Amino acid sequence: MRSMRLHGGPIYSKLEGRFFRGPRSEKVNALIGCFLVLLAVCCGLSGCKPDEPAKEKTKKIPDAPALPLKKLFWGEYPEFDDCLDLKGLNASIDSSLTYFSRVPGDRTYPFGKETVTARHMVRSLKAFQAFIARSPLPEQVNAFIEEKFQVYESVGNPGGKVLFTGYFEPTYEGCLNPDETCPYPLFSLPSDLLKIDLSLFSDEYNGHKTLTGRVDGGRVVPYYSREQINLQQGFETKAKPVVWLENRVDRFFLEVQGSGRILLPNGKIIRVHYAGSNGNPYRSVGRYLIDKGEVPKEAMSMDAIRNFLEKNPGRMDEVLNHNPSFVFFQKEEGGPYGSLGVALTPFRSIATDQRVFPKGALCFVMASLPEKGVYGPRDQWKSASFFAMNQDTGGAIKGPGRADLFCGNGRYAEFTAGNMNNVGRLFFLVLKSNP
Repeated sequence: MRSMRLHGGPIYSKLEGRFFRGPRSEKVNALIGCFLVLLAVCCGLSGCKPDEPAKEKTKKIPDAPALPLKKLFWGEYPEFDDCLDLKGLNASIDSSLTYFSRVPGDRTYPFGKETVTARHMVRSLKAFQAFIARSPLPEQVNAFIEEKFQVYESVGNPGGKVLFTGYFEPTYEGCLNPDETCPYPLFSLPSDLLKIDLSLFSDEYNGHKTLTGRVDGGRVVPYYSREQINLQQGFETKAKPVVWLENRVDRFFLEVQGSGRILLPNGKIIRVHYAGSNGNPYRSVGRYLIDKGEVPKEAMSMDAIRNFLEKNPGRMDEVLNHNPSFVFFQKEEGGPYGSLGVALTPFRSIATDQRVFPKGALCFVMASLPEKGVYGPRDQWKSASFFAMNQDTGGAIKGPGRADLFCGNGRYAEFTAGNMNNVGRLFFLVLKSNP
């Protein structure tokens, strides 16, 4: 779900792995352009990475660490004390099982130096699910995990900790047609946007997912940036708006969250979900405001960004265009959905860098959360620990030292997601081969 995540941000795409949608003539042009760009890459004439324009190559994301998880031994396991409702955990496990039912049983997932097959991931989740169905006491949970499960811990950031942030499903007001109250379009996928899977052409690019761009004069070039999209007249002719929003800042935050609910004037609510992005790199506007000295680091939150923009409307373009990434949407029932294509569960689904952590895996989080109904500062939040499932990813969630917690919708979810920014520990669990 997160598109930037921050976030944003679930990245869920229904592409079929070849060239992007559009008229057949455009596909032919895209094919020509693809071979041209591939030739340039293979000849060393282009340093462009998938979803990264050539001009940004000096700011590319560092390679993921080789061993993001360290194997724990007897005596090193944490205390597995879950402070949340196990009913939500059961639903989240079901979502991961749905994901694993869609992949080959021999697909492998990394756990430190070891790899685990999808088949074994299913056995692990079903064993854990059957156990928690008995409503075990905390001491029984710990004994069960110690006997049956191998536990790994994220190596975290250089300080050994994991920074946890949050995201949620917002509700904003909008219209199905533009008028004076709803002037800001939420665009669908543009017809001229291409996604090229370079791994189809060479094993050298198996670690890279896709290149996002467009065809210009027989060449594949990076897709338009946020600023270019907003300034382009008639852009809606190739990217039909899904809905129109009342507030420009709402639209930006909806991109960060990756999905949301739109309240129409007649009281009806429609859901919009992430459909794709322009492939430009994500840059944090929060970090931009901190670096500019506009908002203190310790006070940074979604509310702080919104307050600054509302008080300084003349700087809206400057601040928002700092992030060239732009997200496109689609209407969809149910959800919200994460990058695995399954429904996310509030406080039971997390987003991580899926280059380094196993998709769909059982996790254990040690962080802090606010009390329900108590909206105090972060330093007053209480320690919390709970099981979760690794079911999403996001453009700003990179490396073993970052994780994003899906908080659901409503006031508590919005407050938690908008203010969560604290360090903790993250563990991954999988059934021992011979328990």
